[in-house]
Amino acid sequence: MPWKGKSPVDLRMEFIARLKSGERMTELCVEYGISRKTGHKLSKQFDEFGVQGLFDRSRAPRHIPHKTPPEVAELVVAERLRHPTWGPRKLKEVLEQRLGHAFPAASTLGDILLRRGLVERRKGRRRHRPQPTKLRLAAAPNDVWCIDYKGQFRLGDQSYCYPLTVTDQHSRYVLGCEGMAAIDEDQARECLASIFSEHGLPLVMRSDNGPPFASTGLAGLTKLSVFWMRLGITPERIRPAHPEENGQHERMHRTLKRETTRPARTNLLRQQEAFDTFVREFNTTRPHEALEMKRPADVYRKSSRPYPERLTELTYPTHDDVVDVYGNGLLYLSRTRRPYLSAALAGQPVGVREEGDGRLLISFMHIDLGHVEKDDSFTPTNPLGIS
Repeated sequence: MPWKGKSPVDLRMEFIARLKSGERMTELCVEYGISRKTGHKLSKQFDEFGVQGLFDRSRAPRHIPHKTPPEVAELVVAERLRHPTWGPRKLKEVLEQRLGHAFPAASTLGDILLRRGLVERRKGRRRHRPQPTKLRLAAAPNDVWCIDYKGQFRLGDQSYCYPLTVTDQHSRYVLGCEGMAAIDEDQARECLASIFSEHGLPLVMRSDNGPPFASTGLAGLTKLSVFWMRLGITPERIRPAHPEENGQHERMHRTLKRETTRPARTNLLRQQEAFDTFVREFNTTRPHEALEMKRPADVYRKSSRPYPERLTELTYPTHDDVVDVYGNGLLYLSRTRRPYLSAALAGQPVGVREEGDGRLLISFMHIDLGHVEKDDSFTPTNPLGIS
């Protein structure tokens, strides 16, 4: 191998010294185990740069075409200082609108802020993968209701509409179709409260795994699904990427889109009028092949379970204590024991029972959520019968 024994720089200097003293290039290259091309290159570097030319030079490129220009970085930093609570996505949006040209990705802006010490790297939190539940077969009206947001679309005034739809699976009856300006958990709950008041309660509410119906948090719970459970409604989730498991609801969406959004109405109020007209016609006028050409209104009957004026108080007879979950999702067991459960359970009472091995079993209603370990960490179980 070339350049053995001494350091490469020492050997290069020795090589050049002998070359300059009159020894032949070919013989020196053979002796040092390098090619004539390398020998001539060393000689040229020495003639041009002196001894410094024999040292290893950085291989880093002098120009990085994708590197964020320093002036862009300074704009991002300045905007962050003006708005200390804004994250990279907000900063990117504001700067692009103000300056009229594209900025690097939000992740790149986040790296800039991180290097300047303007943000802290977030600590990782245990994530719970969304999982489906077993699906119930609807044998009668109100056994299973299906809920979903039909894909958003733009109205004539350039605002977006997000229709929230609810159907009874057995009868195909459309219980509600409410146009909303955004996907919002509070508005969805308000809409459902109105539907519950009019039609009563189902046994099961089936949805996909997206918000506000499900989450990637503990047991897939959201505040909305917890609200259902408090009413005695079992949340049911289809498998991710399997909309056919909610097929009749998706089929209704296709008809809804064709008859009410082509073209879309000028504003949300006019669009809601179109939805209301569609629901009346779909329920009372349009024959349905799956119902042997009956109308959904011919098959559907209101639920025998009325919507209660107030929720019944939860009790845990087999548990040692009943503790309310704080608004931040923490369960305050003592000054030092504060495991995180889920923000979806904020304000809800949970049961706490000490097991024989010293762990604490945490339950919400009829499901066991998991255990608080001896090191105060929380280990979730497999609630809601998820397989």
